[in-house]
Amino acid sequence: MTTRMEGPDAVPESDQSPAKQRILAGLNPQQTRAVLHGNEPLLVVAGAGTGKTATLAHRVAYRIACGTDPGCILLLTFTRRAASEMLRRVDAILRSLEPAGALRAPASSKVWGGTFHATATRLLRLHGRAIGLDPAFTILDRSDAEDLMGVLRTELGLAKSDRRFPLKSTCMDIYSRSVNARSPVEDTVAHHFPWCKEEVEDLRRLFSCYVDQKSERAVLDYDDLLLFWHGLLTDPCAATPLRARFDHVLVDEYQDTNKVQAEILRLLCPDGQNLTVVGDDAQAIYSFRAADVHNILDFPQCFPDTHLITLEQNYRSTQPILDTTNEVIMESNQRHEKTLWSSRKNGARPQFVTCGDENEQTDFVIRLVLEHREAGLLLQRQAVLFRASHHSLALEMELTRRNIPFRKYGGLRFIETAHVKDLLAFLRLAENPRDLIAGTRVLMLLPGVGPKKARTLMETLASNPDFQQWSPSHAPSPAAADTWPDLVSLMTNLSGAAPGDLPGQLKRTRLLYAPLMERLYDNAKARLMDLEQLEWLAGRFSDRTSFLAEVTLDPPGYSEDLAGPPHLDEDFLILSTMHSAKGLEWDAVFVIHAADGNIPSDMATGDPEQIDEERRLFYVALTRAKDWLHICCPLRYYVHPRSFSDVHGYAQPTRFMSSRVRQTTEMITAVQSNQATTTDGGSNQEGQGRDTSLTAVEIRQRLKASF
Repeated sequence: MTTRMEGPDAVPESDQSPAKQRILAGLNPQQTRAVLHGNEPLLVVAGAGTGKTATLAHRVAYRIACGTDPGCILLLTFTRRAASEMLRRVDAILRSLEPAGALRAPASSKVWGGTFHATATRLLRLHGRAIGLDPAFTILDRSDAEDLMGVLRTELGLAKSDRRFPLKSTCMDIYSRSVNARSPVEDTVAHHFPWCKEEVEDLRRLFSCYVDQKSERAVLDYDDLLLFWHGLLTDPCAATPLRARFDHVLVDEYQDTNKVQAEILRLLCPDGQNLTVVGDDAQAIYSFRAADVHNILDFPQCFPDTHLITLEQNYRSTQPILDTTNEVIMESNQRHEKTLWSSRKNGARPQFVTCGDENEQTDFVIRLVLEHREAGLLLQRQAVLFRASHHSLALEMELTRRNIPFRKYGGLRFIETAHVKDLLAFLRLAENPRDLIAGTRVLMLLPGVGPKKARTLMETLASNPDFQQWSPSHAPSPAAADTWPDLVSLMTNLSGAAPGDLPGQLKRTRLLYAPLMERLYDNAKARLMDLEQLEWLAGRFSDRTSFLAEVTLDPPGYSEDLAGPPHLDEDFLILSTMHSAKGLEWDAVFVIHAADGNIPSDMATGDPEQIDEERRLFYVALTRAKDWLHICCPLRYYVHPRSFSDVHGYAQPTRFMSSRVRQTTEMITAVQSNQATTTDGGSNQEGQGRDTSLTAVEIRQRLKASF
């Protein structure tokens, strides 16, 4: 039986030379079709775990084996590591075709392989003069670009506005999103930065100066690299030699492209000939970086001769897991149709676990993690995934208490974020008024207080740690006059607070700190939610000293960037945000806080497209699992810790776990799981191993006896 290509250059597999047939060895029929496809535009929709990297590498190797000059192939990826891995595979495939002992130059030395930005830099060095660009330009990294934006922000007097003007990092975010999404500033602000809507005109002025300054200094930022590459392709004289440079253009992770990148590809290959893009619309989760899922959804409309090949055979997960993930993504409003399947038909059904509250969720996850470990599954083959970084805080604390090592990926640790460190500095200063670092951090939150003034104030506490020495009537600066008396009163009260009043201490601190935080940082609403989460956590500790000791751990054991192995056995559990988990896989995956408001995030439910992206993010998390998948949903969330207040609300399970999805899972409660474990282990016999020494029957019997 032969497999025929879809294009006019189709060659029956039986007509291939033995060497070319070896390239196709091990590929499934859909992968083979993609590798053998001819010159028409090709869209490969590659589902999670379906071998897209292997397919793309084999297509490049096949083109080279057919006589294409490697120097005329452009392979675009989104990371240097992805490009290097792809080209390493190409070299390995081509070496396998050579006689034993033969030496050949690696294709990676000739193929144009790299990120969009790296490729743009090379092309602008070669062709930039055609559009008046000095090829000797230097490149600003993100930090340098923010610093330049900050300097101009100050020079234009925007930092002294009577309104809260966006910080330099936020200004850079707005600028970058506007550029990459090809969107006017007012539209970008309205949709993504609504708290900045009063500053649109000043932002325009700032951005204009920013562009002029870059021109005067002969520098380009990351966004400029794409813009000037785009400019080259719109210039008739410059575009012709640039297009002639490449015979084949291949793009990985096409769902992550923004509008500028998509336009570059259309200009580079106007009719789509010899253009191959690979991606998965179901894994488009980076709209916050201006990625546009419509690039992959609308690809066949942009290039009418497109051939679409769908990769559906999954090499990662068991079929029961795929049954669940297929149902989740099937409810998307827009998608390329595909149904993933696996030859691994057997396996445990995914569990949808309802938990009484977050503490019960934490206990369930740790118990199952340890059970998997005792069954021979290393900790690092297990992962706990969550929507937002702070969702793992309670779990981190309990893992640390139980001496279970872990690494966390995705943003800063909750305890390392600036606003959380600020709040903890108040407690540390109250605990030790001689703590210069904590005191300086607290004092510099006040307007008009710099390092020198803060140090002078801290020196007054060196010999006599009494906050009353900070006279409430003498503020350190006129700008701090309104806040100073309240700060002195707060620190005095905190230093003499009762040990068991920790949640109350955090609440009083939060109320004073909130207006200071709103002045210093953007996105105040999300930060305030973090602080409320910290206040909830504090209720689990008996006193301030033990709380601060728990959250102040040595960096090698608690830092995201570990200096050494966390424990002598070099094993550790993986904690990760869903975004950071993309492209990875584990044998066992726990998805926590699967409740509406967390998944989807309550800050990302403004329109159907945002909901759809949140669904795709949930799908990405579920498809990381190979053998075991546990989805956990706490049913109760406390407004304050139970030791402080019993006020709580009930959560709804995530809307993405619809009735159809639930039918593919095992529905259990954390309590049922625990009872099953103790029964299976034989420790619950004759009343042993129960959380309580009484049964409901015994209590009723006692009640009857009392009448």
